[in-house]
Amino acid sequence: MSGKKLYTYQESDIATLFDKMEQSVTRQRLLYQLPTGGGKTVIFSEIAKRYIDKFRKKVVVLTHRTELCKQTSATLKKAGVNNKEINSSVKKIPKKDDYQCYVAMVETLKNRIKNGDINVDAVGLVIIDEAHHNSFHKLLDKFKNAAIIGVTATPFSSDINLPMHKNYNELIVGEPIGSLIEQGFLAKPKTWRYDVELNSLKTGVHGDYTVSTSDALYSSPAMLELLLHAYESNSKNKKTLIFNTGIFTSRAVCQMFTDAGYDCKHLDNKTPAAERAEILKWFKKTKNGILTSVSILTTGFDEPSVQTVILNRATNSLTLYHQMIGRGSRRLPQKKTFSIVDLGNNTERFGEWNAPVDWKHVFENPDHYHESLNSHTEYEGHNIPAEIRSKFPNSLEVSFDVQTAHQEAIANGDKAKIVIRDSIRQHALMCADNADTITEALHLSNELDKEIDWRVKQYAKCLDKVTKNYTDWLRDDYKSKLRILIQKIMHRRESLKAAQ
Repeated sequence: MSGKKLYTYQESDIATLFDKMEQSVTRQRLLYQLPTGGGKTVIFSEIAKRYIDKFRKKVVVLTHRTELCKQTSATLKKAGVNNKEINSSVKKIPKKDDYQCYVAMVETLKNRIKNGDINVDAVGLVIIDEAHHNSFHKLLDKFKNAAIIGVTATPFSSDINLPMHKNYNELIVGEPIGSLIEQGFLAKPKTWRYDVELNSLKTGVHGDYTVSTSDALYSSPAMLELLLHAYESNSKNKKTLIFNTGIFTSRAVCQMFTDAGYDCKHLDNKTPAAERAEILKWFKKTKNGILTSVSILTTGFDEPSVQTVILNRATNSLTLYHQMIGRGSRRLPQKKTFSIVDLGNNTERFGEWNAPVDWKHVFENPDHYHESLNSHTEYEGHNIPAEIRSKFPNSLEVSFDVQTAHQEAIANGDKAKIVIRDSIRQHALMCADNADTITEALHLSNELDKEIDWRVKQYAKCLDKVTKNYTDWLRDDYKSKLRILIQKIMHRRESLKAAQ
């Protein structure tokens, strides 16, 4: 049976991987990066087929979940690869069998190797799906005669002590998300971001936010209300997939949407298989269905009709960020775009999902990338830091209480925007009072970037439920108006000096 027709970029990447394997005199360990939705399983199934045809050696494909084993085995069969899924029910493997390829989970395969059920010396190629999972590296040394190809959308280990470049010789970078969108293979995203106060979240031993602190925050009435508002503003009557950290939150979300009259169901990794299948069948056929989930749909789930992905959680995992959003990125003839609703400041942490990423740099310098992620902390102080304050010695007052100013404006019957106007005036005077020329004053305004970010963020909180998109526009508008006002003040002062 022949497999599906490959796209040009897929053929090109396969050719590159084979060239790398054939040119090397030593056993190669290659890592291949391709975005979610780019067809990784189709590609490595074709690699397995061509490798077996050319070298007549066995191939082992490793996955990390039972569902992925079944899906991978099915895709390999479609590609014409006669394969055997090694699961817990397979207790013994004959020394001589007709299978060209084995598909297995790590622990299962580890036990079969330990028992001597698999002849590892006969294996010429090991393919590792979702290679960023650290559980795979312990098995690689067992296959002394095999080349290794790891496949992942994000060649970055969340564990700084287990960087991927320690297990792989080279990274092969596939087609970027932006290019796949331009070529019509992936849908174009529209992102709606909301600022969420994450101070109550605590980080667990594995580096991500704990379930208990996430549940406490995201099941709160304020966050449930924000979620409903975000959905009704940006995704109403669209097929929506919601990702949560904890089961408690997901059930609360499901109840809230149901009470509000929406068609919503909950799914988690403890949902029985039959019920899960029924829910996924319902979701597929329900045009405006809402599916709220936990730890179950980030990999191995493909429902192209999803129109909106809501990140109702914060994560420190770059991989999880890409996996969640990737569930909505599948392209259909009638679906060219999809929406991302971010309720965890994730876009601020990792950047836009479709923004270019220098994966080679990430792969080769993971410690630097870890540091850059950790440096994305919010500017919390009400006061300008001492090193910045020292640059405005002629200004007696440099602080500005945005929330108090907003309360006073509302009490006086004024429009809220006068708060921003007054803040800009104060910053403009600070720059003008501490500079002799327009150029110096404008340069000083750049020193206020973090303070401006903080003021704009406080103002946005006063308005309630504004998107991050609006906050970004407001920040840019603030800085533009500040520069114009500085120039006006400096010109006026120069005119007065000339008149005297």
